[in-house]
Amino acid sequence: MRRKTTIVSIGLAAACTAVLFLSTKTRSDIVSVKTETTSVDRSGMERENRGAVRILFGGDMMFDRWIREKAMKRGNAFVFDGVREELRSHDMTVANLEGPITDRPSASMTSEIGSRDNYVFTFDPSWAKTLVEEGIGLVNLGNNHILNQGDDGVAQTKRRLGDAGVSFFGDPTGDGRMFIRDIRGTRIAFVNYDEFAYDGKENAFADIATARSSADYVILYAHWGSEYLPVRDDIRSLAHAFIDAGCDAVIGSHPHVVQEKEVYRDRAVYYSLGNFIFDQYLREDTRKGLLVSMTIDPASKGMTFRDIPIVLRTDGSTLIERKDFK
Repeated sequence: MRRKTTIVSIGLAAACTAVLFLSTKTRSDIVSVKTETTSVDRSGMERENRGAVRILFGGDMMFDRWIREKAMKRGNAFVFDGVREELRSHDMTVANLEGPITDRPSASMTSEIGSRDNYVFTFDPSWAKTLVEEGIGLVNLGNNHILNQGDDGVAQTKRRLGDAGVSFFGDPTGDGRMFIRDIRGTRIAFVNYDEFAYDGKENAFADIATARSSADYVILYAHWGSEYLPVRDDIRSLAHAFIDAGCDAVIGSHPHVVQEKEVYRDRAVYYSLGNFIFDQYLREDTRKGLLVSMTIDPASKGMTFRDIPIVLRTDGSTLIERKDFK
């Protein structure tokens, strides 16, 4: 039986607001499957509950166009300077990789705004290593830009991520649609829904069914919705259907703006986290994103979610939003 969800608002340092969704869960008939195990050792770091699992979610990451230009001048790590501490303080950080990592030259960096080439992405191979160095160990590939360089671009992306030690899910070309990791005995499955993929909905429901028998928790990361607009009714209905099918949380991306969140059947739904690393600076709402910290308490089976607002600066970097931000 699911316990009633409680929503608590608390104050954070630097005037950030955190919202916690508290719930418990039960899951029966768990079967043994091959999973990836990670051991996290951060010396000097104190935690109230060392058994708790902490996962951070971010939105869309795009490393071409203006971001590529700035990184060429200041280094890749520069874009993460304002969020690095938060990323590295979690057992795992998950975000959407909004394009392929390849050795092909960029067409978008020198393109005219609004032209076709302006939306065709390729990320420099060095970003794979940067991701793992910054604490981003898992990325979603199920989105509308991952095939910008064709099947070969996806193949290069998977190879380069693997060589760097970054895991992925949402693979549109192979069998890597789902990813399961065991963190100190808690098995967590990550499933993708890509609205723009052929059979995306059918694949998502099939993967949820598989994950339910293979993991303790099932998280669906969706790439869906309309850009720059509020949540559509069909997206809301689909989020509810995913939870009805067995998801423990739904995290959304693609609209490039932060959308609403809700609790449905004691499960958290974040419809869009907005941009994480991106160069959309002409609108205030595309310059603001959201990181979401999820904590799982294996003892109580409770899940809590903490909101961390971020700001994307015109120099290419992303910062935790502060009261004194200019």
